[in-house]
Amino acid sequence: MQKIMKISLIFTVATIICLVTLVGSRGAAQEDKPIREVYQAEAMGQSTQLGKNFNVTINIERYSTPEERQILIDAFEKAGSKGLFNALEKMRSKGRIAITGTLGYDISFVRKIQTDAGFKIRILTNRPIRFGEAWINGRSMDYNLSALELDINDHINKSTGILLPACQFKIDKKTNEIVAENYQNPWKLQNILDRSKD
Repeated sequence: MQKIMKISLIFTVATIICLVTLVGSRGAAQEDKPIREVYQAEAMGQSTQLGKNFNVTINIERYSTPEERQILIDAFEKAGSKGLFNALEKMRSKGRIAITGTLGYDISFVRKIQTDAGFKIRILTNRPIRFGEAWINGRSMDYNLSALELDINDHINKSTGILLPACQFKIDKKTNEIVAENYQNPWKLQNILDRSKD
């Protein structure tokens, strides 16, 4: 069953389009320089997935540039979620998301945003489509994006996050809010560890 999760802040449509790329306005200038950051988290199921869990490892090799951010904004303005998918397809990998029991998949777009209590990492990428899913070509094919946010707090036990494994983004015509429409329920990320310095 679809679940619509409204992004928390209400903006005008123009500002919301920036949010589609999962980038906040407080993001520091970032360049496409090689780095090495590794984060681990435990994904906990909610609602129909309650009681299920798996581990997620996020390997970041570089952050996205302001130019890439603009490409995604333009793509969303022109063609919505489908435009985002096509633009992300052309971007080179910035790292990988590895989920227990899978080979993982590339990260197409990632930003780090400083906060008063630490920083956020926001990721938007194309979701891997399995052969069987593509063969059936069902409703799930419309939900071809994955999004992830880590809210890293200076007090490690307060760090949280969320994973949207299969989603698409739309503008709600009534409220002018951007909504992430999920094919599955979001997964709560907890027990987040920064392994970058290990």
